[in-house]
Parts: sequence; structure tokens; C-alpha cells
Amino acid sequence: MSQLHVINHPMVQHKLTIMRDKETGSKDFRALLKEISLLMGYEVTRDIPLIDVDIETPLCKMKAKMVNGRKLAIVPILRAGMGMVEGLQELVPVAKVGHIGLYRNEETHTPVVYYCKLPEDIQDRLVIVTDPMLATGGSASDALSMLKARGCKNVRLMCLVGVPEGIERVQRDHPDVDIYLAAVDDHLNENAYIVPGLGDAGDRIFGTK
Repeated sequence: MSQLHVINHPMVQHKLTIMRDKETGSKDFRALLKEISLLMGYEVTRDIPLIDVDIETPLCKMKAKMVNGRKLAIVPILRAGMGMVEGLQELVPVAKVGHIGLYRNEETHTPVVYYCKLPEDIQDRLVIVTDPMLATGGSASDALSMLKARGCKNVRLMCLVGVPEGIERVQRDHPDVDIYLAAVDDHLNENAYIVPGLGDAGDRIFGTK
């Protein structure tokens, strides 16, 4: 069964509170999202495999730990997921980046696919899917299905804020995909927005309405 990881580190929670504030502008919102993504990335990649390598320090030879290979991909769900990529790239600069374009039909609240571009060897990589908001779970579930259809077997979903409805949807559709959140909020309103949430993440990242 999919595991839910809520990252409650004090600095993550502090930065998230500032992001929630409606007075926080796009510049600060983007910077905070990058910082939180970097911090969350440590937990998302906590169990990636290590190997022993021989190195020589200024004092002696030794066996030390290094990540086993460089097979990691970051796949943001456009457009808001892009705001989480830079933080993860600071943590893993060699990670390849794919893109999945989805938008929400404002009447049905269901996702519509308009773009998909992925690394050729995506099926051989640990894939981290990013999207700040896990609301209905429809977009995330569809993105995960698209990745699995391309042979991906090791996929994790990293969001900022989620609600029980979205968590349950992803866990039902993808019981093999772990979910990483900074907070679990209360519910969705009649327009399928997360409450208390932080508004439309895409609009706040890019300064649009």
C-alpha cells in the first residue's frame, strides 16, 4: 500500500506558513517554494542506494559512500509543478527533467492532457513527480498512469499541500506510489480548491490570475 509521508520539519512548516499568507508576493512565493522543495527532497531521496568507493583524503585512503548511479528524473505537472524543480535540481544536479502538461476543466474539475515530453530512459529512473497541490488527485493520478504506461516502476509523488480526497484517490489508483507532503489540509471547497490551502499555486508562482 502507498505510504503517506508528511514532512513536518520546523523550517518546512515555517516557510509554508509564509507561502499561505495572501500578502506574500510572487517573488517570495517562488523563492520559498524552491527552498521547501530542496528540504523535502532530502526526505524523498532518503533511501536511494549507496555504494562504497575508494578515495584518498588529504590524510589517508578510505572507503566512502556515494550514490549508486545517477538515474533520477524530475517530472513536474505543468505549470505549477515547475516551481518545485529548481530546488530538487540543487539537491541532484544530474537529474533529468521531463514535463507533463495537464489543466483542469473548470466545469468538470477533471484533468485534460495537452503535453508530454520525457527522457528516453525514463523507465530506468527513480521518478519524482512534482505538483504543489494535491486536490482531487485527478491530475496526479493521470500523470502517474502516463508514466507507468511508459514503463516507469519506481515513482514518487511530491506535493506541498494535499487533502484527504486527493490522497485517497492517488492511493486507490496507485497503491505502489508513495506520497510526500508538507501538510494535509482540511477539505476541498465547491470549486475543488484546497481549504485552507494557499490559493492557486500556478497563479501565485507566475503572478497571473
